[in-house]
Amino acid sequence: MTSNILEPGDGRRSIPAGIWVLGFVSMLMDISSEMIHALLPVYMISVLGTSALTVGIIEGIAEATASITKVFSGALSDWLGKRKLLAVLGYGLAAVTKPIFPLAPTVGWLVAARFIDRVGKGIRGAPRDALVADIAPPHLRGASFGLRQSLDTIGAFLGPLLAIGLMWLTADHFQAVFWVAVIPAFLAVALLAVAVKEPKRPEGLRRVSMPLHRDELVRLGPTFWWVVVVATVFTLARFSEAFLLLRAQSDGLQLMLIPAVLVVMNIAYALSAYPAGALSDRVNRVAMLAIGLLLLIAADVLLAFVPGIPGLIAGVVLWGLHMGFTQGLFATLIADAAPAELRGTGYGIFNLVTGLALLLASVIAGVLWDMVGSQGTFLVGAAFALFALIGLALLGRRLRGVPA
Repeated sequence: MTSNILEPGDGRRSIPAGIWVLGFVSMLMDISSEMIHALLPVYMISVLGTSALTVGIIEGIAEATASITKVFSGALSDWLGKRKLLAVLGYGLAAVTKPIFPLAPTVGWLVAARFIDRVGKGIRGAPRDALVADIAPPHLRGASFGLRQSLDTIGAFLGPLLAIGLMWLTADHFQAVFWVAVIPAFLAVALLAVAVKEPKRPEGLRRVSMPLHRDELVRLGPTFWWVVVVATVFTLARFSEAFLLLRAQSDGLQLMLIPAVLVVMNIAYALSAYPAGALSDRVNRVAMLAIGLLLLIAADVLLAFVPGIPGLIAGVVLWGLHMGFTQGLFATLIADAAPAELRGTGYGIFNLVTGLALLLASVIAGVLWDMVGSQGTFLVGAAFALFALIGLALLGRRLRGVPA
């Protein structure tokens, strides 16, 4: 393990090199994915003539597909005792499906492309997170997840930024932008295959023969299941970022500038994820999650009641900050709570349940958008966030059993 540690110095330099590489892999794949996804909702509505409800259903199904796949890939990584192989397979599948997006002539093709792409995400997600937990020292676990999330999110705002520039250069030629997005996806796979070394399985670590068997699920422990419950209620409070793009379109933002919404959101996300994760290694993680929920409530209220571009920008910044204070932190709590030999299974279950909740949240958001408009969508989101905050307070005593 010492060969994976960078020279001592500040907190980030003490984080294992493998975490940095996994972060850059995520960054490259996110550049590719977000170049496409930043334009996809508008492309579907303005070019292919779909409805907001259709966008919500497609986005929800896509994420739910990834979440369901994560259960089996996470459990398989526990059974094999290996994470990297499945991570390479998942990233590779996502890469080879990227050319479908510029070639798709109908919504059906786009649905298929999103489905296959999310299967790849599902295959890689739980094993990659378990690999981060395996590599990271326990006292730097929050910082490690925060760093990987920050690098991932840098890709998430560089992708839309590149999409804006390419849309300007190509006079709003969607397919040309989609073709350029193919390049970083294949670079990500190459970097993962060459530069990440999986740590050896610790001697004496219990072998798992049937990770999804009831007896093994019980071994995950009550703290793990409480974390899943809290995360599920929280996920009902947020929906696909596609609705932030639709809010921008309804405010009259120019077509080529709409991806800037994701740029702004992800800058706030990237700047907050590592500090929030590092701070969670020193203070109570539940308090950090509560801050994230309050930020989400504030974002929803602004997006519901403050019209025009100023309200949009303020709401999007707060949305990004809430992501930075919650996403890496939930991953850290799972690593804290789940036994080492069942981490892949734990991440898989966590992502399955929250993915199904995201599907429900996105469908509800689409229905509300089509029936009552954007204000109703964001107000219902704020209400769910308030319920999640109350639930977090009620469950706080049990969650205090998780190491801070």
